[in-house]
Amino acid sequence: MKFSEYLQYDGLGLAELVKNKEVTPEELTDTALQVIEDINPKLNAVVSIQRENAKRDLDDLPNGPFKGVPFLIKEMALHASGIPSRMGSKLADGFVLAHDTELMARFRQAGFVTIGTTATPEFAFNATTESVLYGPSRNPWNNERSPGGSSGGAGAAVAAGIVPIAHANDGGGSIRIPASCNGLIGLKPTRGRIPTGPDMGELLCGLGIEFAITRTVRDTAALLDAVSGPDLGCYAWAERPATPYLKELATPSQRLRIAWTDKPFSEVPVDPECIKSLHETVRLCEQLGHEVVETAPYINNEQHMLATVRLWSSNLANMMDNVAQFLGKDPSEELLEATSWACYQYGKSMTAVELLQALDIMNMVSRTIGEFFNGYDVFLTPTTGQPPLLLSELNANAPGVSPEQWTEQIFTYAPFTNVFNTTGQPAISLPLAWSRDGLPIGMQFAGRFGDEATLLKLAHQIEEALPWKDRRPPMV
Repeated sequence: MKFSEYLQYDGLGLAELVKNKEVTPEELTDTALQVIEDINPKLNAVVSIQRENAKRDLDDLPNGPFKGVPFLIKEMALHASGIPSRMGSKLADGFVLAHDTELMARFRQAGFVTIGTTATPEFAFNATTESVLYGPSRNPWNNERSPGGSSGGAGAAVAAGIVPIAHANDGGGSIRIPASCNGLIGLKPTRGRIPTGPDMGELLCGLGIEFAITRTVRDTAALLDAVSGPDLGCYAWAERPATPYLKELATPSQRLRIAWTDKPFSEVPVDPECIKSLHETVRLCEQLGHEVVETAPYINNEQHMLATVRLWSSNLANMMDNVAQFLGKDPSEELLEATSWACYQYGKSMTAVELLQALDIMNMVSRTIGEFFNGYDVFLTPTTGQPPLLLSELNANAPGVSPEQWTEQIFTYAPFTNVFNTTGQPAISLPLAWSRDGLPIGMQFAGRFGDEATLLKLAHQIEEALPWKDRRPPMV
């Protein structure tokens, strides 16, 4: 299959070709592997090629909705039997487990063929994907720009056409930010929607959510149908809806009450191009028949950032200790980047009371935002505060940066995303604008807790009004 033909299809489209025997899974795999060979040297998005795993998948493919579709997994949180999960860190280099996580098992049951792994910044705590271990991943729209983070390898790979769907996860914006930077769809599902077992309960004390980056809304909906739902012994879960998400897309979106703002809770400046794109999106929503209101809830941003740095630092320290123990190493300045080492030390110094205080702040923020959504169906903002950054603008290895300063740097660039990690609500980034320089700019739509259906129906309506699937980076 030629790359030009392969590019025309989303995940469900490729699976349909397989079902109709117009192409074989082996042909799709060969095409994707060839695309990696041709394109990845310019991107550094794929950090391992898993030919043997792909062969095992092909030998026993379940008859799932994505049967035969090539797939990539991010080297963070989720892991697959025998496949490295280096977490962007020299400390974790060599980390390989002998079993699948539940989500990985569900990806396999959906019919995906896993052909490789994608880059992440060290332990995923960055809004760009640059690490000492891997070097920088590059944006296919402009190789001098970042593909975002922390799922930047996944975003760059999907935008470049290597695969139509790639695994990603999100603890502060790490699905939505790369989706915005690469002109893609990035849904962060509701907390408890996607399984995290058997090795972990709630990722990052509930901030972290697993899922994927896609090119089409129907792929997003079908994938959510395929992999959502509780796993054995899970701490808590979001109730599965009565109607499958893909089927919901056939029903037109009802008239929604959409709140919007261009002002972050932190009051940091937002690039004029992002504001202009937001205003264009507001007008589009009005043209589609929705009621649109400029308003926003109030939260104490200083307290929210305190909770964020405590939750991230304590979880990072615990994760680093676990990885180090597994590999017989010790966390150190030699094996960790400067900001990771600072977060490790901060996390180790925290008291249990300080962690509980952070969780109390999360609760207060969640209650405030929940009350706000009593009056609105959806909340619209830019996804990031700026178009994609130049490489090295967020330098995780810069000396002398405290955990508080590092957290502030990340969420100055992405000031709209992390509140919905705190609340656990679903939020989706859609590729609705491009800058004067041809860089993608995403818009974020957040919904009520457990209400991915409303977001997906709205996204489908917008996708039909303003199609983006066939818009390609210059290098493709």
